[in-house]
Amino acid sequence: MIELADVQAAAERIAGVAHRTPVLTSRTLGDDVFLKAECFQRAGAFKFRGAYNKLATLEPGRDVIAFSSGNHAQAVALAAQLRGVRATIVMPEDAPEAKLEATRGYGAEVVTYDRWTEDREEIGARLAEERGLALVKPYDDPEIMAGQGTVALELLEDVSELDALVVPVSGGGLIAGCATVLDSLSPATRVIGVEPAAGDDHARSRAAGERVRVAIPRTIADGLGAPEPGELTWQVNRDLVDDFVSVTDDELVEAMTFLFDRLKIVAEPSGAAGVAALRQGRIPGGRIAIVLSGGNVGAARFAELVRQP
Repeated sequence: MIELADVQAAAERIAGVAHRTPVLTSRTLGDDVFLKAECFQRAGAFKFRGAYNKLATLEPGRDVIAFSSGNHAQAVALAAQLRGVRATIVMPEDAPEAKLEATRGYGAEVVTYDRWTEDREEIGARLAEERGLALVKPYDDPEIMAGQGTVALELLEDVSELDALVVPVSGGGLIAGCATVLDSLSPATRVIGVEPAAGDDHARSRAAGERVRVAIPRTIADGLGAPEPGELTWQVNRDLVDDFVSVTDDELVEAMTFLFDRLKIVAEPSGAAGVAALRQGRIPGGRIAIVLSGGNVGAARFAELVRQP
């Protein structure tokens, strides 16, 4: 669906707009573990890369709509503000308050829905047609995947000879973009996706040989809530991703606490998934890079999670 050249073109579009995020290390994790800190990206997560790349390819002045539990919402809202267009965002009514407030703060109109009884894709498609808006999907779009792949492009410029790259997985756009880059520039590097145990649709799809849909995951990792792999992302990930592993909510909280205590980093549950998998022994040894995909968790929610026994 995408090639290295698409990711390189995306890197040119977002240059000077998206942050080049740091690669961090921790002696406790080991000298051969490298953390790509996308929690320091604009709008607080890697999603800004794909959102801005997508909007930069649209005709000037085209207003947009997106559906998201929070990180893509904020990314599209900020990208729209920077591009001088209006954004409408369809978000679940139980999305974290910090993400709702941030999305509105970037100037977007928020339309809420019940994630358990309503279909966000149907709502987004209907509003796009009614209002004449360009639909910016959260992952199932080549320009989104290419934008997210710039994470790996940067990483390989900073860290060489990686044995594995570990990436949180929801719809699969981030890992698809990153896997595309590694397939061309570092084919010996294994690509491993991490899912919440309550929503392991990629692992089930790998076992079945086709896309499998699960129930909406009930997990604290609200950013990893897609119930099935994307149609386009799966065409990439079924061939280029080596393995999918899962982590529990308790393991996510332990990883969040570790990152805060040892690296002074605030990661949302989704963003800590790769570190959780590593600390639970589910990632093979060697030189390992982990994407800390986001840090969008409010202070009250963070405190609530980490003080649980």
